[in-house]
Amino acid sequence: MLVCAWAGVAHADDSLTWNGITLYGAFDIGVAYQSHGAPLSQDWFVGVQYLIAKNSNKSITSVAPNGLSQSKLGLRGNEALTDDLSFVFDVEMGFDPQSGRLADALASLAHNNGKALADQTSAGDSSRAGQIFNGPAVAGLSSPTWGTLTVGRNNTLLLDNILKYDPMGGSYAFSVIGLSGVVAGMGATQDARLDGSLKYFYKQDGFRAGVLYQPGKTDSSPGKAWQGDIGFDYAGLSVDGIYGHKDDAISAASLSPAQATTAPQDSLAATISDNTSYTLAGSYLIGAIKAFLGYEHIRYENPSNPLAAGFTGLGGYFFSFSNNAAFPRPKVLQASWGGLKYRITNDFDITGAFYHYDQNSYGVKSCSDTSVPTCSGTYDAYSAVADYRLSKRFDVYGGAMYSKAAGGQASGYLHHSNLSPMVGMRFRF
Repeated sequence: MLVCAWAGVAHADDSLTWNGITLYGAFDIGVAYQSHGAPLSQDWFVGVQYLIAKNSNKSITSVAPNGLSQSKLGLRGNEALTDDLSFVFDVEMGFDPQSGRLADALASLAHNNGKALADQTSAGDSSRAGQIFNGPAVAGLSSPTWGTLTVGRNNTLLLDNILKYDPMGGSYAFSVIGLSGVVAGMGATQDARLDGSLKYFYKQDGFRAGVLYQPGKTDSSPGKAWQGDIGFDYAGLSVDGIYGHKDDAISAASLSPAQATTAPQDSLAATISDNTSYTLAGSYLIGAIKAFLGYEHIRYENPSNPLAAGFTGLGGYFFSFSNNAAFPRPKVLQASWGGLKYRITNDFDITGAFYHYDQNSYGVKSCSDTSVPTCSGTYDAYSAVADYRLSKRFDVYGGAMYSKAAGGQASGYLHHSNLSPMVGMRFRF
């Protein structure tokens, strides 16, 4: 959490810190195979389709970035104002290590505009949309007694907890909830980080609580949002509960061939919704084994304040098509996950995890097949990874993830399953 992060600036003797300002970062790259994949993207920081997706097609072997964690450079600062109060800031730039480009998911979607699924490269939506600081970009005040208040582009409380309670720690190559920001974003991955938001977090002994509020009315995020979090630690047990809501959540997509014939170049399509989520997640450490378990319930409804086509969204991208009626009935997506991490030695651990999505039938007519996306459906993934630390800052890893989709979750897909093994290396500072 943020309080711990700010504290680390002042006490990490081997960090790259000067006058209270710390340079930090990571570089993560490897090689992956997909039984049903899509070609490598030069813009999407995930690089390849580790998970089964609509455009997953032929088997591929490729350089693969950011398998365990996002490659990034950042600056974090802590300046004492009084004995109990500090000014803090954090700015972070995520990038694609194989292309050297800023992390820009929406560019990967625009690249696929008008293309048939079989001709598309890997792509996906995200809160990282080519901004210089596409991670957090915040400043505020922090106190060991009173907590931390930050303003700017905040990681949401939900994202903080997904990273904490995901057995794979938010990995792109081995975690559904790491690669897809749907769970971390209350139903829309762009909302895992919120521009123009205020975030307060308090921690004392084993208790913690936080609130986040976004007034909205900005180009990047026009709707209001809020979240609340309460959690505790006791012995080896850690538990958090989070409740949140977002108006006018935006989910971006590539233009269809028909849309691309009339729309401006590099514009995108959007689905707009009002989303509400509640989440309960926890972990338990006993000896060398750590267990994880989590559940999230997301409810999508048509927006109370529709967004007309022709707006500029996250990263300055223009949305030429807007769907404000995607949910004839409320869509309910239930996500659950769990796993075990076993630390064999201080430098070597293995982790196994499962992920499950279940959606209801939310169209005008009920269905459970693949005929339309509104049919009920499921999405499942199973993964395992071994991670060996050769030094404090350098590790190598290898693992695999198998994913499959069924029913409405697989509607329009070229294939319904994918096996994706990967080996990689990571340097962190």
